Amino acid sequence: MTPDRWVVLIAGLLLVVFIVWFFWLKRSKGVRATEMSGGYQEAMILVRGGYTPDTIIVNRDKPVRLNFRREETASCSDKVVFEHFNKSAELPAGELVEVVLVPKEAGEFSFACPMGMIRGRLIVE
Repeated sequence: MTPDRWVVLIAGLLLVVFIVWFFWLKRSKGVRATEMSGGYQEAMILVRGGYTPDTIIVNRDKPVRLNFRREETASCSDKVVFEHFNKSAELPAGELVEVVLVPKEAGEFSFACPMGMIRGRLIVE
């Protein structure tokens, strides 16, 4: 193999490793939901090319209010699905949408767009 082919091969492999890490292996530390009066744990999630923050930490057996604000028009992000909780919500662009959950068990639960390309985690302690 010629040196230019080696460079292209190595660059391609590094790109594949980066893509795998970025989309499947990258983990953020997470943001703890704020305890509000009325017993709710609350967090604001911005939807723009992904969920920000994408990891929310909450306590179990207390109601959780997740406020989604979608600031884009990509069709994939127009809905959020919480498969474990059998909940979903439409996310109209520019509007604040509340999703209320009551996690009964500790663990890590994912939420995502319907296609699974935009993902987040709810960590229940």
